[in-house]
Amino acid sequence: MDFRLTDEQELLRRTVREFAETEIRPHVRDWDHDQHFPTELMPKLAALGLLGIQFPDEYGGAGMTALDYCICIEELARVDPGIALSVAAHNGLCASHIALFGSEAQKQTYLVPLARGEKIGAWGLTESTSGSDAAGMRTTAARAGACWVLNGSKTFTTHGRVGDVMVVMAVTNRAAGAKGISAFVVERGTPGFAPGKKEDKLGMRASDTSEVLFENCRIPADQLIGEEGQGFVNTMQVLDAGRIGIAALAVGLAQGAYEAALSYARERKAFGRTITSFQAIQFKLADAATRIEAARLLTYRAAYLKQQGQRTTLESSMAKLYASEIAVRVADDCVQIHGGYGFVKDYPAEKYFRDVKLTTIGEGTSEIQRLVIARQLLSR
Repeated sequence: MDFRLTDEQELLRRTVREFAETEIRPHVRDWDHDQHFPTELMPKLAALGLLGIQFPDEYGGAGMTALDYCICIEELARVDPGIALSVAAHNGLCASHIALFGSEAQKQTYLVPLARGEKIGAWGLTESTSGSDAAGMRTTAARAGACWVLNGSKTFTTHGRVGDVMVVMAVTNRAAGAKGISAFVVERGTPGFAPGKKEDKLGMRASDTSEVLFENCRIPADQLIGEEGQGFVNTMQVLDAGRIGIAALAVGLAQGAYEAALSYARERKAFGRTITSFQAIQFKLADAATRIEAARLLTYRAAYLKQQGQRTTLESSMAKLYASEIAVRVADDCVQIHGGYGFVKDYPAEKYFRDVKLTTIGEGTSEIQRLVIARQLLSR
């Protein structure tokens, strides 16, 4: 496998990087401070095809590859991981679920405006009592004639307050366990469907996260996505691909933190010389650059296999686990290299440090990734 980028991919990287530097970086601190979800940025992201990256042209998408997707998420995360998280959740969870398992009518109705960036997507799996144990969810969907009636709540939902279209998992047959969970698409404004508490987060604060409530929310029967009882199985398949996106986000965040540390070290003087002349700093930078490149290659390999139509459960979890955990180390070293300045908001180090922790939690904790990897290895 040759992971050297094509000329088109190099151009894509430069284009997204320039966009992030121009349209995002000037606002990073304000958006973070205010927990502002930048709706004003969405049309600009859409114009670049970044809200429909991997979806075919006939559905309004940009028709890019899985590797292209990684490049896009990386470059956004290098500047603001919160924006990258929103783009990844929109593309890799909500829209992807519909693209993979929705009917043709559902794709025309929901995927097309999502891929064009006319609507923002949300995806509801986690609940207050079921995080890693996602199959233990309590939200229910009961059949009532030609409708389904949803009751329950979801938490930690990206775009829970701003999303226009949500894919939500709910129990349709409690006795069947994981095989009794189904997926539904619900539109904003549907009676009985409302946002709840907005989370006041440690990091990724420009990405909207909130609780979502369902109270006798009645939706037409044709808003069931895929087969009844297959929602959880399909969710695991969506997460296999989604974890590649989170791995790319972690790589991009680590790259941004590394560059910030390198830039500061080149300027900061101590004992009459720049701190890059000290071996302790050199080793931190060397380790960071090496770990980032290793994480990038793991991520690109998973993306390559996905593009070939292969199952990537093992490779996605490996990439997500390693990339997220080295990103934490790189962000920590970024703060350390900045010293006291790494602890104040005048420099980007502290924000990378706050943002990075979510990469070891979202879309499956590091513990869950290790469990998935072990099961894959032991089942061979």
